[in-house]
Amino acid sequence: MSTELPDVATLLDSLATSLNAEFERRDIGSPILVGIHTGGVWVAEALHERLAARSPVATLEVAFHRDDHATSGLKASVQSSDVPISLDGRTVVLIDDVIQTGRTIRAALNALFDYGRPGRVLLAVLADRGGRELPIQPDALGEQLELPTVQRIKLRGPHPLHFTVEEDAP
Repeated sequence: MSTELPDVATLLDSLATSLNAEFERRDIGSPILVGIHTGGVWVAEALHERLAARSPVATLEVAFHRDDHATSGLKASVQSSDVPISLDGRTVVLIDDVIQTGRTIRAALNALFDYGRPGRVLLAVLADRGGRELPIQPDALGEQLELPTVQRIKLRGPHPLHFTVEEDAP
């Protein structure tokens, strides 16, 4: 089964436009971009350029905050978080590549508060796969994707960023 995948550069442009509109609407001057390892970090770095953001990109590892250790275990390559700036009272844009169930974002919110108490957290996602299990929705989105339930979308990179589709085992 062949699935047409969107161009990542086009989605990044769309997501940057959506975020700029959200910043203007909410009068946000200098947000902190926080990418979730690994794909979210790549997206955050690409958005950092497009948004001409002043603060450095922060990175967040959520493996130890996930609620599915019993069923999936820890991933083999756990990376460290890097939050080089205080989050207290600031607007944080939490960034991931693909949202599906919402569980990664829930874990990221838990991890984020280990580094301070943001004044506001916005969620920006490159692609929405659908299939939410938790009431978590992006504030800014590149594109909603319609894929068969047996397929997963994966962001590959970092250069060039592109999507691949993987088939779930039966």
